[in-house]
Amino acid sequence: MENKRNRKGFTLAELLIVVAIIAVLVAIAIPVFTGQLEKSREATDMANIRAAYGTVTTQYLTDGSEHEATVTAQQKQADWQDSTLGKLETMNETGTSEVTVSAKTNGNDYTVKINASGSVTVE
Repeated sequence: MENKRNRKGFTLAELLIVVAIIAVLVAIAIPVFTGQLEKSREATDMANIRAAYGTVTTQYLTDGSEHEATVTAQQKQADWQDSTLGKLETMNETGTSEVTVSAKTNGNDYTVKINASGSVTVE
């Protein structure tokens, strides 16, 4: 006859505790992950806007006329989640200025424009 004390394995209660701990960790991790994902989308948008700024500035310096470039927003939420984003520093004949970029949701376009005087706007 086998001794019951020598049996190996986990009890149902131990398994339920492990599952509960994993569920709590997942519940905490999902909002953190989605927040970081949104911040990366915002950083992508600002990088694309800066690239569009470089493009229109180059075209302006080449021929001196007005140009514009369109950037499609990757963001899913309407406000900047990362407070360090949303500003674009530009330069023209009068010096350096800062353009405020409003956050847009997915599917909306940013339009980077440079006028004949070299002033840049982002709409």
